[in-house]
Amino acid sequence: MHYVTGGKGTPVVLIHGWPQTWYGWWPIMPALAEHHTVYAIDLPGLGDSVGAPSGFDKATLARYVHTLIADRLGVRDARVVGHDFGAAVAFQYADQFPADTARLGYLDLPLPGPAIDASTYRTLSWHIAFHSQRRVPEAIVGDHVREYLAMFYPQVSFGGTAFGGTSQRSPFTDADIDEFARTYNRPSALSGGFELYRALDTDVRDAVADAPTAVPTLLMTAQGQLEPIRATVAPRMSNIVRAVDVPHAGHWLVEENPDFVTAELEQFLD
Repeated sequence: MHYVTGGKGTPVVLIHGWPQTWYGWWPIMPALAEHHTVYAIDLPGLGDSVGAPSGFDKATLARYVHTLIADRLGVRDARVVGHDFGAAVAFQYADQFPADTARLGYLDLPLPGPAIDASTYRTLSWHIAFHSQRRVPEAIVGDHVREYLAMFYPQVSFGGTAFGGTSQRSPFTDADIDEFARTYNRPSALSGGFELYRALDTDVRDAVADAPTAVPTLLMTAQGQLEPIRATVAPRMSNIVRAVDVPHAGHWLVEENPDFVTAELEQFLD
């Protein structure tokens, strides 16, 4: 597993979602590194991590992350922060390894589980249903990874079409998109990203079977999405100490309002 680390202080583990890598945390990493040792990881099979995990369900991925962070690096008091599907991995980390988790940061993902089953989850957005199909997204996206990502990012940005708006603005620069496309251009990584969606049925079964985690939790969502997302996470997070939506941010909380996200994390992590 590939990761980027910097800073000094209490440990913070950052877990990306789709279609991103560790690089998605770059806007806030220098600020967090002033008081924390930051580990921004590439999930197994994605980014610059090599090989393939035994599964892309979030419980399995959390075990890979824990092996890296706790067993290999010896970090037993991690503040684990995840965005998108990385948030579901972070939840599983806290739920499976509460003794090794000091804090949980959960950013902008309805949690597949007791409050929303897999079939319903796939109706939340066209892209969830599309990415869940076998072989179809690989065949269509194929040699057009960069173009696909560039068109997708604005849709779930603030005011984008996924939120019922008309904005075509993307918070990502051309250089940002180039970096994400660099890794997703690998056929194995492209398929691995779609496997995150294809694992939804397993994710739901795992979360339904899980007991709620009592790890202190910070919940952050896109503007206007706090209550719908809180309704999905509350059955499995019994200690939500703060819950906020991020002003003027769609799904890309870190890129769209980095100052707000940084301030909330700095206050919460210690």
